[in-house]
Amino acid sequence: MFGTAVAVITLTSLVAVSACAKDPGRAAGGPADATGTGCEFATPPSPPAASTTSAAKSGDGDKVDGSALRVGLAFDIGGRGDASFNDLAAAGFDQAIKDLGVKKENTRELSASPNEDESVKRSRLRQLARDGFNPIVGVGFAYTEALKVVAPEFPDVRFGLVDSVVEGAPNVTPLVFAEQEGAFLAGVVAAYQSKKCHVGFVGGVDIPLIHKFEAGYTQGAKAAAPKIEVERKYITPATDFTGFQDPAKGSETAKGLIEKGADVLYPAAGASGIGVFSAVKQAGVLAIGCDADQYNQPTLADTRDVIVASSLKRVDVAVYDFIRAAARNDLASLPKVFDLKVNGVGYATSGGKIDAKLQGILEGFKAQIIEGKIKVADKR
Repeated sequence: MFGTAVAVITLTSLVAVSACAKDPGRAAGGPADATGTGCEFATPPSPPAASTTSAAKSGDGDKVDGSALRVGLAFDIGGRGDASFNDLAAAGFDQAIKDLGVKKENTRELSASPNEDESVKRSRLRQLARDGFNPIVGVGFAYTEALKVVAPEFPDVRFGLVDSVVEGAPNVTPLVFAEQEGAFLAGVVAAYQSKKCHVGFVGGVDIPLIHKFEAGYTQGAKAAAPKIEVERKYITPATDFTGFQDPAKGSETAKGLIEKGADVLYPAAGASGIGVFSAVKQAGVLAIGCDADQYNQPTLADTRDVIVASSLKRVDVAVYDFIRAAARNDLASLPKVFDLKVNGVGYATSGGKIDAKLQGILEGFKAQIIEGKIKVADKR
């Protein structure tokens, strides 16, 4: 279902952002206690007999030839190099070129600008389609309205759309995720790492997609520690998408939550997260990465010592698998939702800051979500 196991392992190591700083009671970079000093914890679920964390594996393992494909990628704002969402898509795109034999000269990347008009997005997609690219991936829900218009104009072009669905468009394959499930596990980590039983969430833009992260994070934190306090703040309102690429505002927002007492922050804010991690390090508190294994992101090498874990949203795997399925002419094989059950979301503990006890707790919660014993809310 997910391409090859090697591909997944490679993809998830290609992208990440980070931040983890010292706090008054813990040496920076040292292992953290599974039980924090600030919260009264609920009885956690027992870890499963066998770990539910594993690399996604191919359902067939057959060699796929994508050499005849001309692949287009339309990035969301920030484009390649945002150290988050777009870079994940770029990693999947790059892996497809490598593994499937897609010729570099038969690929093209285009990027969106902040608050651009819908007509610009339509023109970008039309340009790719008219120039013979097929399949084409729209990276982000921002392409939803544009694809409603453009997809019917090019019925033979296969479009993949990350984070959204276009109803009534058979040539648009939705690549959607259960972000709230990974965020739930981030909330559990935050509760166990907090010294004050007081944590924070930084959203890039106040929109339903980011509400899923907030809802899952809050539910996970409260599942671990029912009396925990959760601060929430969005960088920009729904009409202003610069909240995904403004590190300065990310830093300012994070400082506000820290001043209110939050000592573990979780940003779902794209490139603005860079500023959040910087503020976290300056304050000597902790952070949890989002989308990628952010501890390993080269862009954040100076702040990665504050990151204790990351929630994973495998946009890289979804993009790779979409291109692979297009090469096989078998788009129906893709999962309807990339969730914990199919390893479409998850968590990473790079950096050695999560001990075996907390790892077991996380696996216990993960197993209950997969089994349906815990239903994670996708709305705040």
